[in-house]
Amino acid sequence: MRVAEFDELFSSALRGLERVGPTHLRLVLDGGPRVEETTRDLVARETSCCSFFSFRLSIAGPTLILDVEVPAVHSRVLDGLAARANGQVAS
Repeated sequence: MRVAEFDELFSSALRGLERVGPTHLRLVLDGGPRVEETTRDLVARETSCCSFFSFRLSIAGPTLILDVEVPAVHSRVLDGLAARANGQVAS
């Protein structure tokens, strides 16, 4: 179910992404309050399920920056998330 929620977030609010390193993905999101609320809720639920994820959300002017990090052993999971996000970058 969260896969669909991430897809919805990416398709509606993702403005860019950067693979900072093999275990670090940075997502740039629209900075609206509803997007922030949705993102905080989604990453809290994902963390409770998959504790190997580390999420850090910060505000950068009109955008939100979501940094996602994983241990090296889970880099393929991050690869999958990056691929899903890359296919959904909103214009």
